[in-house]
Amino acid sequence: MSVPAVVIAAPASGSGKTTVATGLIGALRRAGHTVAPFKIGPDFIDPGYHGLAAGRPGRNLDPVLVGEPLIGPLYAHGAAGADIAVIEGVMGLFDGRIGATAPAAGSTAHVAGLLGAPVILVVDARGQSHSIAALLHGFSTFDAATRVCGVILNRVGSARHEQVLRQACEQAGVPALGAIPRTAELELPTRYLGLVTAVEYGRRAQAAVEAMTALVARHVDLAAVFAAARSGPADQPWDPAAAVGEPPGARPTVAMATGKAFSFGYPEHAELLSAAGADVVGFDPLVDALPDGTDAVLLPGGFPEQFTAELSANDVVRLQINELAALGAPVHAECAGLIYLVSELDGHPMCGVLAGSARFTPNLTLAYRDAVAVADSPLYSVGQRVVGHEFHRTAVTFTESYQPAWVYRGSEVDAVRDGVVHAGVHASYLHTHPAAAPAGVARFVAHAATARA
Repeated sequence: MSVPAVVIAAPASGSGKTTVATGLIGALRRAGHTVAPFKIGPDFIDPGYHGLAAGRPGRNLDPVLVGEPLIGPLYAHGAAGADIAVIEGVMGLFDGRIGATAPAAGSTAHVAGLLGAPVILVVDARGQSHSIAALLHGFSTFDAATRVCGVILNRVGSARHEQVLRQACEQAGVPALGAIPRTAELELPTRYLGLVTAVEYGRRAQAAVEAMTALVARHVDLAAVFAAARSGPADQPWDPAAAVGEPPGARPTVAMATGKAFSFGYPEHAELLSAAGADVVGFDPLVDALPDGTDAVLLPGGFPEQFTAELSANDVVRLQINELAALGAPVHAECAGLIYLVSELDGHPMCGVLAGSARFTPNLTLAYRDAVAVADSPLYSVGQRVVGHEFHRTAVTFTESYQPAWVYRGSEVDAVRDGVVHAGVHASYLHTHPAAAPAGVARFVAHAATARA
């Protein structure tokens, strides 16, 4: 049997999905359930809060990055051992990759349909009363394949306001499963790419999760939510060992950057690396040296521009990464990892593996990319195609000529050259989901094993 799920969606961003989803995960766990947390889309931040609430990793479900056929298996893998899954949506219920498909690719409705899971709408009730009936009617009837099973009213102003809203929900035929009052003290700190990450927020993140849990437990009918949970036929769980094949004889050490500056990663990445034969050892470039015996380095995304002075001050690990790269060891860097490898970031010395500089800019780059590899590397061969995601406000200028990692079509120009392939280094702005290209992970580990030999 497939683990039953509820999808927490909203009419638009800013309605309170993350607060409700995180609080619901925590409240169900407190009530004795084992909860599997998921986030739709390429978001790396919300799963950190989900993980704190659930006591197990928050995972992503993104059919744009991994393809429709992998959504069920990845769900089954991430939900193993749970008795309910809570899946937080992305943006508004029907918002996804801009295109001609319906529902939009990667939208909350798209993933809910793939899993056969019902949707609970979170509606910001500020400034409306009876009109909420029309909103609920529209969202519950717009797409026959999307089943809206209830609504959680958020930011309710008073007992009288709640009464009117519940009457409107009855009129629309969508049951109200909870009514959460306005609580300004639960507003989490944000920055230009969303919430401040849970790992960076530290103890305050745990306190915020506990407050969300208590709020949802008081004001949402947990029994009704659990009863509403459903999912489609069970898929065979995704298996990282089957995905990567037979590991090499040697067991290389892959050092994976973690901590406040490098927190953008998918749990499946470490699982695939381990299945491919690597010993994965975390290190925090803010304070740590490379682990002993490091054969390859993985630098995921994150917020290095928030910690430039601290990263620069750890000249021991910067020199180690530079020397390892100079020996041709495999180095895989995405977004934050890319700008950590250049000579300097906003005037602060970085690793100097790649000649160039990075700057924080006022411009947000946010888009899916259909990319093609244009050079052989420790991860990909020429011509290999991937779907990736860009999410940053920095820009890199190289002072030497390098072979790009990717080429893809841009919105204002015919082709964009992104990143660098140089010796054993593959570095770019593109975030990819490793489950979509497990052969690249196996190839990376094989290169690391060769370097060790």
